Amino acid sequence: MNRQKEKEGIVYGALSYVMWGFIPIYWKLLDGVGAGEILAHRIVWSFVFMVALLFSIRQWNGFLQYLKEIIHNKKKFWSLFAASVFVSANWGIFIWAVNAGRILDTSLGYYINPLVSIVLGVTVLKEKLSKAQVVSVFLAALGVIILTVYLGSFPWISIALALTFGMYGLAKKLINAEAAIGLTLETMMVAPFALIYCLYVFVKGDSGFFTGSNAWLMMGGGIATALPLLLFAMGAKRVPLSMMGFLQYIAPTISLLVGVWMYHEAFTKIHLVAFIFIWSALLLYSFSQVKFKSRNEHRIQKGA
Repeated sequence: MNRQKEKEGIVYGALSYVMWGFIPIYWKLLDGVGAGEILAHRIVWSFVFMVALLFSIRQWNGFLQYLKEIIHNKKKFWSLFAASVFVSANWGIFIWAVNAGRILDTSLGYYINPLVSIVLGVTVLKEKLSKAQVVSVFLAALGVIILTVYLGSFPWISIALALTFGMYGLAKKLINAEAAIGLTLETMMVAPFALIYCLYVFVKGDSGFFTGSNAWLMMGGGIATALPLLLFAMGAKRVPLSMMGFLQYIAPTISLLVGVWMYHEAFTKIHLVAFIFIWSALLLYSFSQVKFKSRNEHRIQKGA
């Protein structure tokens, strides 16, 4: 792989995760608006932004071709529908949690996500687990059990975020579309429902869209959603997947710091113990992935 391209990929990937890490601050600016309305506007304006982007990068024809393919392929169509539902659910839970003062729970969810993906790979795709992966999942499970037992409540926000994002990734595998086209299709699928909800809230008189700077912030949510995703796609094309695996921990780490230092969310000793178990699981998982990759490369070189 070209060294310069790899450096560019690391920059793009890191930037995407840094943006995702700081995104709670953006949604906090809409603190007085209901999570349902924020989500609906996020979907609508993401779709508007993505359509404009496809025209500007001359991918509109590619979008139309892929749309025709999806319509005639039931498996891809329902995979797209599932991806749209799961990503919308993920966004909705995340926005609600941030504005309910639960940023730490969102951070935990995205730390757990890679390990949930392992479990989904085993249960749905019938993949086999390595010993390191088994131990990783066990350590993460211990962390969740510690939080549940000592805090007296199941960390449903974290688990729901990890599950919805894991299921979204699974559905995306079956769609196999280019990033910009994929996000446009996903938002297009749920945009009519989101628009109906926006109109319903407006007619009911509960809309916060026209209050202060909310309109600009909600419209800007489309850019805030799409930009990191596109940067991620640009990074993923240029660097090995194992490197992106390490970079992905930037986002929940920043969110954790934002929750504790900016919004003074409680980070107790129990949180620390639980997070240590989960961080250990992630380190073990990440290093096992790198080891597996280097072993495979060695075998390929030996075969050559």
